[in-house]
Amino acid sequence: MLRRWWLIFAQGCTLALAALFVVQTLRPEWLLRPAPPRATEATIPPPPAVALPPAKGLAAAAERAAPAVVLVRTAAPVNASLLPRWHPTPPEGRQGLGSGVIVDAEGHILTNHHVVAGAERIDVQLADGREATGTVMGSDPETDLALLHIALDKLPVATAGSTKTLRVGDPVLAIGNPFGVGQTVTSGIVSALGRSQLGINVFENFIQTDAAINPGNSGGALVDAEGRWVGVNSAIYSRSGGNQGIGFAIPVELALEVAQALKSEGRVLRGWIGVQSRSISPELAEALKLPEGQKGVLVSAVVADAPAAKAGMVPGDVLVAVAGHAVSSPEELLQRVAALKPDSTARLDVERAGRALALNVRVGTRPLPNARRR
Repeated sequence: MLRRWWLIFAQGCTLALAALFVVQTLRPEWLLRPAPPRATEATIPPPPAVALPPAKGLAAAAERAAPAVVLVRTAAPVNASLLPRWHPTPPEGRQGLGSGVIVDAEGHILTNHHVVAGAERIDVQLADGREATGTVMGSDPETDLALLHIALDKLPVATAGSTKTLRVGDPVLAIGNPFGVGQTVTSGIVSALGRSQLGINVFENFIQTDAAINPGNSGGALVDAEGRWVGVNSAIYSRSGGNQGIGFAIPVELALEVAQALKSEGRVLRGWIGVQSRSISPELAEALKLPEGQKGVLVSAVVADAPAAKAGMVPGDVLVAVAGHAVSSPEELLQRVAALKPDSTARLDVERAGRALALNVRVGTRPLPNARRR
């Protein structure tokens, strides 16, 4: 009897194992049990958003100034006659990139003359993504400045600073759109002040900086450590076309003065008397038998029928002062005469053959330059 029950038990185990094998082979999912949910998955809260601390230092300066710096895109017509026969004429003309600074809530933007010169279409893109068509209100090639206007509201406006408080070594930021990659901020220091005689513009009084300035930065803002706009980035010194640590910006005072003239007149009216001059070196003074320590500049040529000629000035005169302001170099003479109001009368202090003369000149209007800067 016991043997019979043992045989039944063995046969039952064999059938159960066979059934398990078949199910494991054909329907393995029947044998899987869902894992119980982890208690921690429902109880762990999402990580809280991290609030950034208020910006300090140069980061704060960039946050204040960057919204008022814009991207300027231009398109200029291409003279097909200058292209090779195989060269297809670009449908939209020659493209250009630059930057600009919003100077008032009315939509006026300062940029460089060379950015917009010859452009038939100007598109302006703000830092917040808005876009508008720009209109040229006026341009001044002799300072390389131009004034644009866009028809948008709620515009961010750059806060103007002063170069009178700038010192060599002060930190500055250059904000612009180099190479069209998007708004970019670079930092450096003021390397020098009052740079002139560089042959870049007719009227030069540059801020020199080592902040990286590249093509596309032209017209952008040079900003001090407080986020105040102190200059318009205008030019770089480079043998390769890229940044080499020497950039030049037009001081904010000159930029605003030109902007006001362009806004009201469409051009900058400057005084002109029609003379060419030379500095008086010791060798030149000895050759002309001028007194030792002679002050002023030597008049080397006088334009016929110009205001100076009508006032009686002749080549060989030494021009000592303009409207009561002493002059000691051709550059200073240019600045003093340009500051005179056209159609006004000014006194020129001259020395001729050892005699002091006072000539009254009716100031003319400085002619526009013949060639545009590219």
